[in-house]
Amino acid sequence: MTFKTLLLLFAMCFLLTGCSLWGSIFGESEEEELPPDQLMSEGMENYERGFYEDANEAFEKIKDRYPYSRFALEAELKLADTLFKRHEYAEAVEAYQDFERLHPKNSHIPYVIYQQGMCHFEQTRGEDRDQAEIMSAREHFERLIKKFPKSIYARRAERKIRECYIILAEHELYVGRFYYQKRKYRAAYARFRYVVEKYPDLGQYHEALEYMAKCKEKIPEEDAEAGGSWWYRLLHPID
Repeated sequence: MTFKTLLLLFAMCFLLTGCSLWGSIFGESEEEELPPDQLMSEGMENYERGFYEDANEAFEKIKDRYPYSRFALEAELKLADTLFKRHEYAEAVEAYQDFERLHPKNSHIPYVIYQQGMCHFEQTRGEDRDQAEIMSAREHFERLIKKFPKSIYARRAERKIRECYIILAEHELYVGRFYYQKRKYRAAYARFRYVVEKYPDLGQYHEALEYMAKCKEKIPEEDAEAGGSWWYRLLHPID
């Protein structure tokens, strides 16, 4: 066999096998598959440094490649934490819920329930937003306290519940002030009265009382503009 023939065969083999043949000839190998303990160490290091995308990749590899390793459960939980840190709250709450459903007896369940509440809580920013998220947050915190009253997360949940009530009260004040500015004094009065009745122990109580007094002074003007009709007063009572 001539040298040209050998060279031609070598070139054909190289084209057929690609880079793997080149790597084997010169001692190069494909990316080494790290064991689960090293992946976990790498993931936690990136997590602590705030490199959440890289951390997520490491935790995903553990979950996919080593589902029966002793690191799989921790990686599953850290995946949820990573989503939370990345402000992907809808995805995070699903991940926490899946963890609770699959591992209901795990010692981290109080934390997992707390984090579910926090996912909803962090989505409530601003007085004019839909309050459904804060109601969901409160429900998770209350469930945590009822189920694990001695947990350190139950004590944190108690503080968060108070914050939830403050946000709800501030929302009612926001709507009440909006009605007041629109000269809808009876509707505003109803909102402020609701704050006084439902949230008496919060700081918004005194502001609501002041607005109630202002509304009572202005209600005759609103009635006059409405023609003083009895049906209007019936539909918009103040007491």
